[in-house]
Amino acid sequence: MRTLLTILLCSISVLVWAQKEIQKKIQTQFIDAENGAVIELPEGRFQFDASLWLDGKKDVTIKGAGMDKTILNFMGQITGAEGIKVTNASNIIVQDLTVQNTKGDGVKTQLVDGITFKNVKAEWTNGGRADNGGYGLYPVQCTNVLIDNCIAVGASDAGIYVGQSKYIIVKNSKAYQNVAGIEIENSLYADVFENEAYNNTGGILVFDLPDLIQKEGGYVRVFKNHIHDNNHINFAPKGNTVGKVPQGTGLMILATRNVEAFENKIVNNISAGTAIVSYYITENPINDKTYKPFPSNIYIHDNYYERPNVKATSKGRMGKMYKFKLRFGKNVPHILFDGIADPNMKDRNICVKNNTNGTFVNIDAGNGFKNKSRDIKPYECEQQPISPVVLTRK
Repeated sequence: MRTLLTILLCSISVLVWAQKEIQKKIQTQFIDAENGAVIELPEGRFQFDASLWLDGKKDVTIKGAGMDKTILNFMGQITGAEGIKVTNASNIIVQDLTVQNTKGDGVKTQLVDGITFKNVKAEWTNGGRADNGGYGLYPVQCTNVLIDNCIAVGASDAGIYVGQSKYIIVKNSKAYQNVAGIEIENSLYADVFENEAYNNTGGILVFDLPDLIQKEGGYVRVFKNHIHDNNHINFAPKGNTVGKVPQGTGLMILATRNVEAFENKIVNNISAGTAIVSYYITENPINDKTYKPFPSNIYIHDNYYERPNVKATSKGRMGKMYKFKLRFGKNVPHILFDGIADPNMKDRNICVKNNTNGTFVNIDAGNGFKNKSRDIKPYECEQQPISPVVLTRK
């Protein structure tokens, strides 16, 4: 018995030593990478206690053996918050790997011109919890962003998040069990298409928020996505803006301009298939004098809607609005406009047309919900389609 125990302890020690050697080797690859390098990560499951950081590089590929073959696990992370962090770089590719259980964000890229995520998964394996990292895939202040065939699971803010960036394509990806599945925030020129967002609190969000470096987003197309069953309880940490997103939200457009949503399948989201709202609906104060809190030039057309015959959520502040102010019962409209007037704009250009089963309501939130109206006719207009995004690389 004593011999067996000794062998077991020796085996564990060898395994721990081997993991530390692999971590040291991979960290050295990141530190020593030259422009044009390919950092190849082997097949296997590897434990890390510190971030992998690439800074100031050009034309570098970080490549695993496959999404389900190269798994980098950061459970118990001591140093840094992100799993992989890339900063001040250009033409970077991250592909064919999984990042798990980071203390903070899964893969963060900042100030990168030309960033591609392909066949990358970012996940927290313990379910939806407030102490999970905020973002799975997280390009911020980047240009020419491509996210293709990726998966994000368990983020306490947004699974796939693109913030304060320009020229963006998010396609063929899945986001589930996050607070927000896919979020485009304060970003310009984005195409989000052929993705599946399900079992999140909110499926796809297009937001402009105050107090950020890039003040305005817009020219965003959301099309041919399957946005369904986004009825997960909201587990965002207290104080996060996405903590206001009601359980059961399919697509939410908040305080941004020039958004076109079409040919999406938006089903089984119990509270709002599509919500078009101003920042005032959050009831948060606005201290940014340059911020524009109202959505405008929004075109929702040719989508398919379906929902179960159930009541909307009653959880959270928004849930109380549904329960005590809107009182839809089980007859919840698919498309909701908050109706809060912009005193500086006569025509907001909110257009809703040709949506299958696309029932509508203006909830008149700025007037105490006194004049709710299901009349869609004032909003049955057309707009010029937004042009497709074309990525350019240096």
